[in-house]
Amino acid sequence: MHRILLAAALTACAVPALAQTPSTAPAQSTAPKTDAPVPGAMKTDDKGGMSTVNTTTVAVHFITSKPTDMVTSRLKGVNVYNNKNENLGEIEDFVITDGKSVNGVIISVGGFLGMGERYVAVDPSNLAIHKDGNTVKAMLNTSKDDLSKAPTFDYSKTKTKS
Repeated sequence: MHRILLAAALTACAVPALAQTPSTAPAQSTAPKTDAPVPGAMKTDDKGGMSTVNTTTVAVHFITSKPTDMVTSRLKGVNVYNNKNENLGEIEDFVITDGKSVNGVIISVGGFLGMGERYVAVDPSNLAIHKDGNTVKAMLNTSKDDLSKAPTFDYSKTKTKS
């Protein structure tokens, strides 16, 4: 028993105190923004599609969530309404560009009991998300008619799981 405690104490002393090491933020670059790839991020393959990398050199930046923040897992399935409080559909998915930015929100529209529905992608800035009691609602300033004319989002044109 004493050997186990001694081994644990020696191991604890040998591990550096990472939490006490001050972190330094990388210096902000004043160079003009280019289309050069970010090290460790998604990259474009020779066919114009995305490919993943197996290592990264990007420094980690942690965030602290705020009470007003929302996570995507709680938004999937949320009903979308317009300003007339008409149900337009529901949030089905999210489009992530370059492996790091939410670029679109996919909404299922039309159909009845899951038959005949289709998907449209809207800019995330077009949606207003709010809580109505214990219910989360998404609001979109459009009509059912405008959504019926919107281009259909085609899942076959997106990168699939490997």
